[in-house]
Amino acid sequence: MKMNTPNWLTMLLITVIIASCKQQKKENSEQVEESVAVEIETPKITLEKLEGSPAYSDAVLQMNAPQNMKISEGGNVDFGFTVDNYELGAQTKGPNAQLLANSGKGQHIHFILNNQPYSAHYESSFAKDIPNGVHHLVAFLSRSYHESVKNEKSVVVKKLEIGPNAIDSLELDMEAPTLIYSRPKGTYSGKDTESLLLDFFVLNTTLAEDGAKVKATVNGTEFLITEWAPHIVKGLPMGEVTIQLALVDVDGNAIGGPFNQVTRTVTLKP
Repeated sequence: MKMNTPNWLTMLLITVIIASCKQQKKENSEQVEESVAVEIETPKITLEKLEGSPAYSDAVLQMNAPQNMKISEGGNVDFGFTVDNYELGAQTKGPNAQLLANSGKGQHIHFILNNQPYSAHYESSFAKDIPNGVHHLVAFLSRSYHESVKNEKSVVVKKLEIGPNAIDSLELDMEAPTLIYSRPKGTYSGKDTESLLLDFFVLNTTLAEDGAKVKATVNGTEFLITEWAPHIVKGLPMGEVTIQLALVDVDGNAIGGPFNQVTRTVTLKP
C-alpha cells in the first residue's frame, strides 16, 4: 500500500535538513577560523648583540668652540670640533650598513643636550639655538648607520652655563655613572623595520655580569644588557614601539641620576 506524505510535511523536512546543513557548515567554519587563529602567533621580540662594525678604536673627537663654557646670553651658539682618525661624511664599511637604517650622508656626530634626542651633524662646525640655563652636552662620533664609536677619546662631555644666574635644575653629577640614550629614534619603514639598532653611551661606569647593567624594556619585554655594545631589536610589530632604558646596579636597583631612566617611542611603518 503506497502512502503519500503531505506537501507541508515534506517542505518542513526539507527546511529542517537545510537548516541543519547550514548550522553544521557554520560550526565547521568557526572551527577552522579558531584553528587558524591559534596557529597565528605574535612575533617574539628579540635582542642580540650587533657585531661586524669597524672598531675605530683610535678615533678622536675634541671640542674647540666655544672655549668658554659660560655664555652670557642664550641664542645661537657656535660649536666647533676637531676629528682625527675618522672621516665625517664617509659611508661606514661592512655589512651593517645594509642591515640597519643607514644615513646616505655618511658618518657624523651625535650631539645630545640634556639627554634629549640627538641631532646629527655631518660637518665639524655648526650652530645650535640654546636657551638660558645650565645644559649638559654629550657629543660622540657615529657610524653612518648611527652606531656610536665607543672609546674614551670619541666622546665630549661638557657643562654649559648660559645666561646670567643660570640654574642647574637637573643637578647632574658629571662624575657619576650616567646613561645617555642614542638609538632607536624616529620613524622606520620597509626593510628598516626588521632590525632596529639599540645603542647608548655609558659614562663613568663599566657594564658587567657582576657590576652595573642596562635594563632595556621594549614593548613590555625586558632584557638585561651586561656589556656595553650595540644590539639589534627584531620581531617588532608595526605601529608605535616604546623603549625604556634604565641603568641599574649589580642587584638590579636603579642607579640614581637624571638621565639614568629614559623612555622613548619610535614608529614602524610597512
